[in-house]
Amino acid sequence: MSQPTGPAHGPSSSGAADAIFDDDHAVFPKGTLPNDLDAERAVVGACMALGAPAIDAARAILDADDFYRPAHETIWRVILDLAFDGAPTGAVAVADRLRGAGALERVGGVSYLVRLAAEAPPSADNADYYAAIVRRESELRKLHATGIRTVQQALLPGAQPDEIRSALDAEVREGRERALASGNSRLSRFMVDGWDFVTKTGIDKEPLWGTRGETAWAAGESLMIVGAPGVGKTTIAHQVIFARIGLGDSALGMPVAESKRVLYLAMDRPQQIARAMARLVRPEHEKLVRERLLIWEGPLPSSLDKEPGLLAELATAHGADTIVIDSLKDAVSTLVDDSLAIAYNSARNRALREGIQVLELHHQRKATADAPRGQRPTLDRVYGSTWLTSGAGSVLFIAGEAGDPVVNLHHLKTVTGEIGPLTIVHDHEAGTSAVEETIDIAELLRATPDGVTAKQLASAMTGDKKPDAAAIGRARRRLNTQVKSGLAEVEKGSAGGIGGGKEDRYFPSARHISASAPLAAVEQPAIPLTVVPATPPTSAASVQPSDPALTDADKRRVAAATAASPGTGRFRERSRTSTAASVVQPVVAPDAHRKNRR
Repeated sequence: MSQPTGPAHGPSSSGAADAIFDDDHAVFPKGTLPNDLDAERAVVGACMALGAPAIDAARAILDADDFYRPAHETIWRVILDLAFDGAPTGAVAVADRLRGAGALERVGGVSYLVRLAAEAPPSADNADYYAAIVRRESELRKLHATGIRTVQQALLPGAQPDEIRSALDAEVREGRERALASGNSRLSRFMVDGWDFVTKTGIDKEPLWGTRGETAWAAGESLMIVGAPGVGKTTIAHQVIFARIGLGDSALGMPVAESKRVLYLAMDRPQQIARAMARLVRPEHEKLVRERLLIWEGPLPSSLDKEPGLLAELATAHGADTIVIDSLKDAVSTLVDDSLAIAYNSARNRALREGIQVLELHHQRKATADAPRGQRPTLDRVYGSTWLTSGAGSVLFIAGEAGDPVVNLHHLKTVTGEIGPLTIVHDHEAGTSAVEETIDIAELLRATPDGVTAKQLASAMTGDKKPDAAAIGRARRRLNTQVKSGLAEVEKGSAGGIGGGKEDRYFPSARHISASAPLAAVEQPAIPLTVVPATPPTSAASVQPSDPALTDADKRRVAAATAASPGTGRFRERSRTSTAASVVQPVVAPDAHRKNRR
């Protein structure tokens, strides 16, 4: 918005124009409502004199009822009508339209219109500046009217403070929404240039929960935790938010970033929520919990689909930078209506745009009788409109039965890399949760000199003899992460052919073998293995890794065993009978695997 060149006002002349120009000059006199008639004259004069550029700048800010003087409002409406029709908007055209409507003399006649145009600012660049002044004075008049109504209501017999306060809050909120959603702010409030958008909005930020590679909750994006009643949604959420306020630094083994203050909307059975929180609180925590955790107990003043700005207003009013919705069904009128889900997504986005982080607890759909048990959940299992999950940044799904101490966590919508699936063990008395021990891929590779395929790893991770393509893909991504980190290397397979294709096989990298376990551990890896008789060596003598007769896999086994026998520099050949040491390959034995992990 450029600095204006003020409109010049010459001496007054006689007639109707005289009356309009001479009263209430630039500053409103004592006893009148806030206004700036000079700014109003500058706006309508510029629109008549300068045409489309000034009109476009001013109407992005002003509504017709923002003008204090009725004559200026009438002229403004005529200017907009002419512009809409594609007609000229000069003083002569405006006078003609007003004459046809019988309103020309009421606004001051032709002479007033001509004078407004003649004394208009010299550049359309100033039109928005004067329009903003007009808008400001209009807002002050509205606040003045609200104050008068509040005083009158307070003096009525039987007045109720809560009712008056609610009415006042509604009017102030309506004014704020009008200021944010219309005029100049509507068109430019969220506007940034392309470079700032790419380099600042999209900048890589530290996650609120998790790591950069595996992010459960990203800054500026909402986290939704979904599950049936009683599977531990609230238990996990409490561990996250207590870490957010400084009582701990992690949840489920993943780091949690601190916040200033958390506002928890305890709408779904507040007494149960209080009992659940009490498991994590100690007397020495009183000061911190009082200062950094606020609880809204009970229903909201309005559902978020009806008042999308309420979520951000609540957090801002109480100085919170994190807000927890427990649960979503209590915040929206109905969850299956697409239009209401879109309205809720607007509420979520307004909060995020104001720098308020959002965590939502939500329920799943009831399983049908013919639904296969043990099937990996999908976003279709989340209750309600698809737009609820479409607007979420991350969705975690907890699968299990109510009260189960052991449940499974699935990452249905990811931010970066996928988390899990994880087996979660709840301690219901302490209110804590832990991740059951999982496979260490680096250890597995070191323990399996013949290498591991993505399918074999997927079988070990899921306990499924025939893992699906998605599980194999997740396993392959984890193996490739090991390769990128320099902890593994891959031997590329081949596709098709008479004998079928050959899968990529992953091995520990040469520089990482030095950290491998002793030979005994190599022969007895942590996951279930099958023994496959190996091809007898070409010589019974000692073997060097560089011997040309060795295959690549043999060379790796030699190197692994050499590293496991420091000081020899050579690999002592082991007995290769069918009952002794042989090549080990991981296979699927899900029951035994789960038993080992527990």
